[in-house]
Amino acid sequence: MRTILITGAAGNLGGLLAEYLIDSNLHLNLLTHKKDVDPKLKGLSNVSVFKADLANKDTLSIALMNVDTIVHFAGVLFKSNPEKFLPITNTKYFNNLLDVAIKCNIKKIILISFPHVEGETTPENPARGILNGNPISVHATTRLEEERLLFEQCEKNNIDAISLRLGMVYGKGILMIDTAKWFAKYKILGIWKKPTWIHLISVIDYLEVTKQAIIKDDIKGIYHVGDEGKQTLQEFLDSASEKWGFRKPVRMNVRIILFVAKVFEFASKILGTRSPLTRDFVKIGMVSYYGDTTRMRNELLKELKYKTFKEGIETL
Repeated sequence: MRTILITGAAGNLGGLLAEYLIDSNLHLNLLTHKKDVDPKLKGLSNVSVFKADLANKDTLSIALMNVDTIVHFAGVLFKSNPEKFLPITNTKYFNNLLDVAIKCNIKKIILISFPHVEGETTPENPARGILNGNPISVHATTRLEEERLLFEQCEKNNIDAISLRLGMVYGKGILMIDTAKWFAKYKILGIWKKPTWIHLISVIDYLEVTKQAIIKDDIKGIYHVGDEGKQTLQEFLDSASEKWGFRKPVRMNVRIILFVAKVFEFASKILGTRSPLTRDFVKIGMVSYYGDTTRMRNELLKELKYKTFKEGIETL
């Protein structure tokens, strides 16, 4: 039985992947830091939970013992002043993980990334899997640095390196979608006027693609993960709001949205809680992104359950 380590297993996408893999012929090592995993993941014969800190290499070794594959999610998202912490939490901490992975003879490392690392892309000019892109947000810039570290270190040490650049994952249980629904419910969901292309992927298809990347041999390199739909963020949120039974998002000046994000960041800093909206997230959200999914379809998942969000809107 293969042993898979999932970092950030108490987080949103990492936790959903852990639940999805419970019935697979895999042993799951779930790495947590401050937050605990979902109770349903505990007490299972094929699940081990490890509390560790990516800032301290000495806490990682026991969790990586006899591990075949690492799937890396761990990071900080909904917090103010990302320019201060992301170069540490995304880059330095990931480098710590790579150092220990090399010592433990890990065979495969999968980094969960996103198309924004190449800068602005569109359906006509999609992201194609380069490592010299020009991202404009702190989140995307530091994630690109993670990708570079991944491929550089893995090539030196004969480890299969994979970057799964996810489009926006939608469906029940996805934190960003649940947040949008909350805003829509209270009639405060707004969006900037300029149309922004987005690449989407349903939660079930994201989970299956990631599973295939784990279990298949001879998988390496950059894969863009998205469906076949071509739509803007505005179109998606309009349709989602209609599905939820709420009014469509108000089109507003981006300065208003940035001001609201600033207020949320300030409140989260004072209260010590997560911020549901940050200015860097607005900045990254305004960048159109769309990836070339040819490799994904050829090597990981030929048939999607939901080819477009219009087919998968029932999952919202």
